[in-house]
Amino acid sequence: MSASIPDIKLSSGHLMPSIGFGCWKLANATAGEQVYQAIKAGYRLFDGAEDYGNEKEVGDGVKRAIDEGLVKREEIFLTSKLWNNYHDPKNVETALNKTLADLKVDYVDLFLIHFPIAFKFVPIEEKYPPGFYCGDGNNFVYEDVPILETWKALEKLVAAGKIKSIGVSNFPGALLLDLLRGATIKPAVLQVEHHPYLQQPKLIEFAQKAGVTITAYSSFGPQSFVEMNQGRALNTPTLFAHDTIKAIAAKYNKTPAEVLLRWAAQRGIAVIPKSNLPERLVQNRSFNTFDLTKEDFEEIAKLDIGLRFNDPWDWDNIPIFV
Repeated sequence: MSASIPDIKLSSGHLMPSIGFGCWKLANATAGEQVYQAIKAGYRLFDGAEDYGNEKEVGDGVKRAIDEGLVKREEIFLTSKLWNNYHDPKNVETALNKTLADLKVDYVDLFLIHFPIAFKFVPIEEKYPPGFYCGDGNNFVYEDVPILETWKALEKLVAAGKIKSIGVSNFPGALLLDLLRGATIKPAVLQVEHHPYLQQPKLIEFAQKAGVTITAYSSFGPQSFVEMNQGRALNTPTLFAHDTIKAIAAKYNKTPAEVLLRWAAQRGIAVIPKSNLPERLVQNRSFNTFDLTKEDFEEIAKLDIGLRFNDPWDWDNIPIFV
């Protein structure tokens, strides 16, 4: 791992970089080059998912860097996520094998259940990634698959050597608690939306006390969702332009992005930002060169309004966070 980026020791015993490169919304035409350039800039963790539809290209970028001798496979930390259509235990390994083939590796470092939602299985050859397609036009079709059954299938794949660590994403506290009660292998990571507008202090406290590492996505709040023309995001002031964040950034001669990343890091949370700009790639990695004060934290705490941008209720009234 990069010497300048601290690692987090997961409950699985494996080390995970505390900052990575997020692969959500990377365009297929440029994803390979972006990943390659991120590796050159010092990034070692790449956070992807089956649903992102770009794992082949991410794999191309990683393979290029390995082939050129920039890194070894064991120096790269690859995260992927099991999509909703593959929760049935008999389909979990099929989905993982597709990810491994696309990434051109024989194991992933971290495999997360993307959402605690089970859609009807769609064969890979029919549509991949299926997104919200459940085999019946635009209709959502669900399967009755308990999370613990999916988890047990993942535990077997850890034993088989195809996954180093397993975890979950977009789980509220009650579901995480239930999983911890039944799991043989404890979830190593909980990945959640986390930014000053959605700080989730109770969830983070509970998970960390249980030995579950938190990874934050959408650390910059509405930014990614503005790009998707989401109404809530379009009607929300950007954090980059928020007076509180700008004032703290000015105090330390840092960018708002660096302040937001440092705020998460000082709470013991891993972050996975991305940028198309080489200078921003380097800049984002400098998040550990300064410390926010107690007063800074108190000011940022005032921004918490429980505003969630990624909510399955918007899809089909799915009550994960109600």
